[in-house]
Amino acid sequence: MYIVAIGWAYVILMMAITASSIGKALAILILLGVLPLALFVYVADGPQRRRRSMAVTDDITGQRDAADPQSDQR
Repeated sequence: MYIVAIGWAYVILMMAITASSIGKALAILILLGVLPLALFVYVADGPQRRRRSMAVTDDITGQRDAADPQSDQR
C-alpha cells in the first residue's frame, strides 16, 4: 500500500519542482499531492483501523463475539 503512496508523492514532487512559479508548485503539492494521499491512506487503512477498534472494544468489555469461532483462540 505504501509503495503506491511513495510513488505518487515522487511524481507530484517532480511536477512541483518543474512548475513555473512557487504558487503553482504549492497548488500542485497540496491539490494533487497532500489531499489525494491523505484520502488514499485513510481509505486503504480502513480495515486495519476497524480491527484495532474491535480489539480495544473487546479489551474494554471483556466479551468476545460468539459467532466468531476464532475469538477464543487469541
